Amino acid sequence: MRWAQLTLAENDPGSYDPNFWLDYFRRTHSDAACLSAGGCVAYYPTEIPLHHRSRWLGTSDPFGELLAGCRKLGMNVIARTDPHATYQDVYEAHPDWIAVDAAGNKRRHWASPEMWVTCALGPYNFDFMTAVTREIVERYRVDGIFSNRWEGSGMCYCEHCQANFQRATGFDLPRTPNPQDPARRAYILWEQARLFDLWRLWDATIRNVNPNAAFLANAGGGALSSLDMKTIGELAPTLFADRQARSGLAPPWMNGKNAKEYRATLGRKAIAGIFSVGVEDHNRWKDSVQSADEIRLWAMDGIANGMRPWFTKFSGTLYDGRWLKPVEDLYGWHYRNERYLRNERPLARVAMVYSQQTATFYGGEQARPKVEDYTLGFYQALVEARIPFEMVHDRLLDTDHADQFRTLILPNIAALSDVQCEQLQAFVNRGGSLVATYETSLYDEWGVRRRDFGLSDLFGLSAAGVAEGPMKNSYLKIEKDARTGAYHPLLTGLEDAGRIINGVHRVPAEPREKGAYTPLTLIPAYPDLPMEKVFPRVTHTDIPGVSVRQFRQGRVVFFPWDIDRTYWEVLSPDHGKLLRNAVEWATNEEPVVRVQGPGLVEVTMWEQKQSLTVHLVNLSNPMMMKGPVHDVIPIGDQKVRVRMPAGRKLGGVRLLVAETQPVYSESPGVVEVRVPSIGLHEVVALDLV
Repeated sequence: MRWAQLTLAENDPGSYDPNFWLDYFRRTHSDAACLSAGGCVAYYPTEIPLHHRSRWLGTSDPFGELLAGCRKLGMNVIARTDPHATYQDVYEAHPDWIAVDAAGNKRRHWASPEMWVTCALGPYNFDFMTAVTREIVERYRVDGIFSNRWEGSGMCYCEHCQANFQRATGFDLPRTPNPQDPARRAYILWEQARLFDLWRLWDATIRNVNPNAAFLANAGGGALSSLDMKTIGELAPTLFADRQARSGLAPPWMNGKNAKEYRATLGRKAIAGIFSVGVEDHNRWKDSVQSADEIRLWAMDGIANGMRPWFTKFSGTLYDGRWLKPVEDLYGWHYRNERYLRNERPLARVAMVYSQQTATFYGGEQARPKVEDYTLGFYQALVEARIPFEMVHDRLLDTDHADQFRTLILPNIAALSDVQCEQLQAFVNRGGSLVATYETSLYDEWGVRRRDFGLSDLFGLSAAGVAEGPMKNSYLKIEKDARTGAYHPLLTGLEDAGRIINGVHRVPAEPREKGAYTPLTLIPAYPDLPMEKVFPRVTHTDIPGVSVRQFRQGRVVFFPWDIDRTYWEVLSPDHGKLLRNAVEWATNEEPVVRVQGPGLVEVTMWEQKQSLTVHLVNLSNPMMMKGPVHDVIPIGDQKVRVRMPAGRKLGGVRLLVAETQPVYSESPGVVEVRVPSIGLHEVVALDLV
C-alpha cells in the first residue's frame, strides 16, 4: 500500500547511513521498497564479468544489507536495475552492444560522456542483463525486478537492429518519422514486439527462480506512451506510474490522469504512483527538494484517483531534509485510513477514451498538439464541472470494459478501425451515450483518411471536405429550436449569449437529415484588422456547429470542431459550459455524487468492501497551472450529495482528513453531507452495514 524507493548514487556505499533509511521506512509504515541493485552499477558483489561494481563497494553489500533490514520490517522488496548505459570495458569487449545513431556513430552518453548508451533491442539486454537479472533473483530471492530505462534511448541503427528488423519485415531501418511510410509503420510494430519479447524473457527468467516474483517494467502511460497499454495490462501483475511531479504548465490533476490511464487496462490490479521529493524540470535538479504542499498535492491527487503512494529519493546522502516530515505525515495518514483506501472499484459513470493508435498513426511527431491537447482540454472541463470520470483504452471497447459507463467521451479520437466503430455503435444501441469532437473516426486505425466519419450514422453528420484552420475571428450562433421555441439543454447558461467564439479548426460537415435542429450554427471567419473592417460578412448560416441526437436510451453529441483543444489553449468559460452540458445531457441520469460549493475541486468516488469514499482535492491555489504551489487556499462549505447503492444501509459518516464526524442527513437512497472546509484534500467516508 505504501512504497519507498532509495536509488543509490555510486559513491553511497561506505558513506551513507542505511539504518537512517530503514528507520524512515519504519516511521512511514512503508510495506514495500524498491532498492538499487544492478545494471549500470552493481551494489552487490556480482560475479558476472563486465557487470560494473560500484568503485566504492569494497567488500560490502549495500543492496543485501538494505534488503535484510527491509525483510525484518516485514516489507516486500523489489530490485531496481538500469541497463541504459555502460562503460569503456564493455565497449571494448562488445562494441556491438552499443547504440548507434542514424549517421553510424556509437553513442556516448549525453549526461555522462565517459559512458556509452546501450542498445535495448540486442544482446546487451537479451543476454547480459538477463544474466544480471537471474543472479539477483537467485542470490537474494527478491519479489521482483523493476527495470528503469529498459526500453532504450531513442532509435538504434546498430548491426543487430539492422539485421533483426530486415529479417523480420524485409525493410531497412526507416530514416523518416512519418508513420505512413511503410518501413516506419513496420518499425513501430516490430520495436514493440521486440520489447515485449524482452519483457517475457525477463519475467520467465525471474519466475523460473522464484514463481512468486515477476518482472515489473517501468513502462506505460497514456496515448503518447510507446508501448501498447492493452498488452501491458495483460502482462503486468502491477504497474508503477513514473510521473514524478509537475513541471512547466502541468496542472496538479495530471497525476490522477496517470492513474486513470493505467487503470483502463490493468483493471483492479494494484497501481502505484511514483512521486519525487525533488523538482522535476528539464534542468534536472535531481538532488533538490520541492515545497511540502507541492509534494502533498501531487501525491494526494494520485491517491484520490486510486494510486498507492511511492516516494522516490535519489542518493542515500541527505542534502536537504525538508521533505521528510511531509512524506512521513502523508504516509501516516494513509496508514491510519488504509481500509478506506483499499478500493474495490470506481463509481464514475462517465469515461474518456484514449487512443495510442491515434497518437501514433494520426498524430505522429505532432501527437501532442494533434491528440493529447484535446484530451487535456476535455479533462480540465470535467474537473471544473466536478464530474467523476474514468478512462477507457480504445482497444478495450467491449461490453466488459465499456458497459460500466453511461457515457463515453471521444476527444478527437481520429483513428478508429471499422471494428471499433461497430463497438461504439453497439454501445449506443445498448443505451450508452457518446460525446465526440473534431475528426473522431475520420481515419482508420492506420491513420488513413476515410471518405466520411466512421461514426457518421451516430453523428448525423457527414464530412464535406478537408479540415479548415487555423480560423480567426469565427463564431457560433446560439439557436432556438424552431419547433418548440426553446433552447436545447446543451445551451444552459448561454441563452443570453447570442453567439460565442468558435474554435480554431473545424471539419466541414453536412447534416444527414434535412431540417434537423442544431443548437449552434457557424458564423464564418471575417477580418480582424483593420478595425474598420471587423464586421461579419455572413451573419447566419445553417452550417452545424454541433449535432445532438437521441437513440432510444442513448444520446450522441458531436462537435465537428476542436472545442476541447481550444479550451485547453484559451479556457473560455463558454466552451467549458458546452462541454459540461454535453456530458450531463448525454449521461441523462442522477449522478452518483454531486458536490456544490466554491472553488476548483476534483471529485472521485470509490467503493470499498464496507464503505464508500468521496475524495475532494482542492485545486484552488494561485499556482494551479504553473507549479510549484506557493500557497494553499482553503475552501469551505461543500455540500456532498451521494446516491447510495441498492441494498446497502448507512452506518455512519466521517471526514478522514479533518478526523471529525460531519453534519449529514439521510433520505431514501440519498445521503447529504456538509464539509465545512478543505485544505488540500478531504475524504468523505460513508460506512456501510
